[in-house]
Amino acid sequence: MTEEKPRIRMSAAQRREQLIATGRQLFAERGYDATSVEEVAARSKVSKPVVYEHFGGKEGLYAVVVDREVRALLERITAALTAGHPRELLEQAALALLDYIEDEPHGFQVLSARQAPVLAPAGTFSSVMNDVAHQVEHILGAEFTTRGLDPKFAELYSQALVGMVALVGQWWREARKPKKEMVAAQLVNLAWNGLSNLEPKPGLITRKLR
Repeated sequence: MTEEKPRIRMSAAQRREQLIATGRQLFAERGYDATSVEEVAARSKVSKPVVYEHFGGKEGLYAVVVDREVRALLERITAALTAGHPRELLEQAALALLDYIEDEPHGFQVLSARQAPVLAPAGTFSSVMNDVAHQVEHILGAEFTTRGLDPKFAELYSQALVGMVALVGQWWREARKPKKEMVAAQLVNLAWNGLSNLEPKPGLITRKLR
């Protein structure tokens, strides 16, 4: 008869990290509404009061998980933007997002889930992409000025570019083809070749601008 090995007692910090990891996985697998404190506790092999002690409840745990993913994604994209040429910056931004989707599927699922509580509006995927767009806006503003275009529209274009990459990234997460680098190349091809031939004063054929 073999003796049972004594369970190693975790420190408060270690337990907190364990609960965050468990919550992250469950929120990704089941969504916010379908995840319960009971399940987080059971999978972590602790009692429900332990979860409440660390986070105050499911909402608190979710907020911590989302906050970490937001910072991780923004740090990854910010660190990737090292080039001096705008086209290279577009490539780096697209690849950074696709890398995150590939490396952190649970994190991306948590951020992109439509099922998120009202208490965490800053943690929605659209709000994260909005933060990224603000970084891109500064890059485009300088490029617009250099090309003699109106820099006040840089914000609009930055939202369009980041939104395009984000939506394609969500699609690619499921499709997984073509290869990541090819996806980035095609995105940059559309974005850059479109940007490089912008009209100074674009108009519409089918309707007058007001």
